[in-house]
Amino acid sequence: MKRVTGIGGLFFKSGDPAKALDWYREHLGIEAADWGGFAFRWREHDEAEEVGYTVWSPFPDDTTYFAPSDGSFMFNFRVDDLVGLIDALESEGVEVVGDIEEHENGKFAWIVDLEGRKIELWEPVPSADDPYL
Repeated sequence: MKRVTGIGGLFFKSGDPAKALDWYREHLGIEAADWGGFAFRWREHDEAEEVGYTVWSPFPDDTTYFAPSDGSFMFNFRVDDLVGLIDALESEGVEVVGDIEEHENGKFAWIVDLEGRKIELWEPVPSADDPYL
């Protein structure tokens, strides 16, 4: 089974997310969407008709979205078979946080790495079905 297929996003804590968004826009040209982040679009290497994206987004310092981790950032990794991967990770003794959730743009699950960092796993829907593209 293929496990991680790419980076789905990078989320980080910020003392002032709006100010951080302004700084990144001004100095690096990263324009944030209304939802508070940016989606870098790209095409799949072996399937050029498939569009993908990597999300970049600041969160407030007091967010609980990264819990149980107290880290200042969280990775989101794209995967092909989320249910199969979660089953495999559980059998390997990896801590799974919560249940798999289904959203408009795919399925999501969370694990904790060996140093306590929360990691988000995302099985995206086909790009033609993704409401964010």
